[in-house]
Amino acid sequence: MYKTEVRGPLILGDKNYRQISSDIIAPIDQPIPTWWKAVFGISMLATLFGIYAMYKTVSEGIGTWGVNNSVGWGWEIINFVWWIGIGHAGTAFSIFLLILRQKWRTSINRAAEAMTVVAVGAAAIFPALHMGRVWLAFFIFPYPNTRGPLWVNFNSPLFWDFIAISAYLLISASFWYYGMVPDFATIRDKTTSKIKKAVYGFFAFGWTGSSREWLRYEALSYVLGGIAAVLVVSVHSIVSTDFAVSVIPGWHTTVFPPYFVVGAIFSGFAMVMTLMIIIRKIYKFQDYVTDSHLNAIAKILIFISLIMGTAYATEIFIAWYSGSQYEMFTFFKNRITGDYTFQFWAMVVCNAFIPQLFWFKKVRQNLTLAFIISLFINLGMWYERFNILITSLSKDYLPSSWTTYSPTWVEVGVYIGTLGIFVSGVLLFFKYIPMIAISEVKSILKVTSINKNDKKHISHE
Repeated sequence: MYKTEVRGPLILGDKNYRQISSDIIAPIDQPIPTWWKAVFGISMLATLFGIYAMYKTVSEGIGTWGVNNSVGWGWEIINFVWWIGIGHAGTAFSIFLLILRQKWRTSINRAAEAMTVVAVGAAAIFPALHMGRVWLAFFIFPYPNTRGPLWVNFNSPLFWDFIAISAYLLISASFWYYGMVPDFATIRDKTTSKIKKAVYGFFAFGWTGSSREWLRYEALSYVLGGIAAVLVVSVHSIVSTDFAVSVIPGWHTTVFPPYFVVGAIFSGFAMVMTLMIIIRKIYKFQDYVTDSHLNAIAKILIFISLIMGTAYATEIFIAWYSGSQYEMFTFFKNRITGDYTFQFWAMVVCNAFIPQLFWFKKVRQNLTLAFIISLFINLGMWYERFNILITSLSKDYLPSSWTTYSPTWVEVGVYIGTLGIFVSGVLLFFKYIPMIAISEVKSILKVTSINKNDKKHISHE
C-alpha cells in the first residue's frame, strides 16, 4: 500500500477527474508555441544534415568515415549501442515498475515509452549504414528465398542483433500505443474539432470504457509487459555478445551481458529524468510530475551508479588477476593511462562519482543540478561505449597494426542527424499525444493524494 504521508503525494492540487483530463490534454488543444517551432526547426536542420551525411555514406562508401583496417567499428557502432541504451529506459521503466506495482510510474511511463520508440528507431539506422550496401539489407531477413542455399549466418551475433532489436521495437511500439488507446478516446470525446475527433477516434479503435474493455485492457497490459521484460534483458545482452564472443583484449569477458544491460538502464533512466524535468518546467506539470517522482528516479540512479562503479572495478581487477599481458596493456596502458586516459576517466567520473551527489537531499530537490547530473550521466555512457570500442581496436595484439582513430564530418553528421530525429520525434509527441497517461493517473488519484481533510489531520498531529 502506498503511504502518502511517508513518501509524499503523487498528485498535487486537490485534482478531480475532470481537471486531470483538462490539464493533460491542454497542450494538444493550444496553439503551437514559438519555442516549439524554433526547436523543431533546428532539429529538422540537424536531421537534413544527417540525411546528407547518410547520402554521402551510401553514394561514396564507408571510405568517407574515419574507420580503417584496425578500427573497423567507429562512431556508428558507438552511437548504435548508445541509442539502444537510451531506448531501454521506457520499457524497463514501464514494465519493471508495472510488475512491481509502483504507483509513481504512472506520470512518467508515457514519456519514457515514447523516448524508447524514437531512440530505437534512431539506433536502427547505424547497422544498416554499416553494411555499406544498404540496398542489400534484405539479405539478413530469414525468409524463404530464391537464392538457393544462401542463408543468413544464424551463428552470428550480428544476426541476433537484428532479430532482438526488431522484436524489441515491435513490442515497445505496441505497448506504447496500446497504453494510449483510452487517452485517445478521451480526446475524441472532449475535442470540438471535427478533424481531431475523426483522427483520435480512428486511433482509439472504438474504445467505450466498458468494464469488459478495462478487464481485457489490464490483462493484456501484463501479458505485453511480461514479454517486454524478457526483451529488455535479452536485447542488450545480445548486443554485448557482438564484443564478448571475440578474442579482442578488453572484450572477451563474461561480465559484458549484465554490464551492458545495467548500463543501458542507467543511461535510459538518466534521459527519462532529463525529459521529465523539461516537461515539468515547460508545461507546468508540477502537480503531476512532483518532487516525489524525481526523487525516486534519483535514488534509482544512485543504486545503478554503484553497480556501474563495481563493474568498472571488476574489469580492472580481472585484467590484473588474469595475468594476461594483453589485458593488462589494454586497461592499464591504453585506458587508465595512455592515449585514451581522458575518455576513461571521463567515463568513471560521470558514471560512478557524479551521480553519488544524489545522496544529498538538497541535490535531489534542486532541479537544475538534477538536470545537469542527468546530462553528465549520458555523456559518461557515451564515453563508456567509446572506451569499449576504440581502445581495444586501436591497439590489439600486433603493434604493427596499431593505429589511431578520429571521426570524419560524415560520421559526426550521421550522429547529429539522429539527434535531430530524436528531438523532432519527442517534440511531435509533446504536441499531439498526451504526455502523461490520463487513465493511469486517474487510477491512483484517491490513494496517492492528500485531500484537504487529510492535510488538517496531518498538521494537527
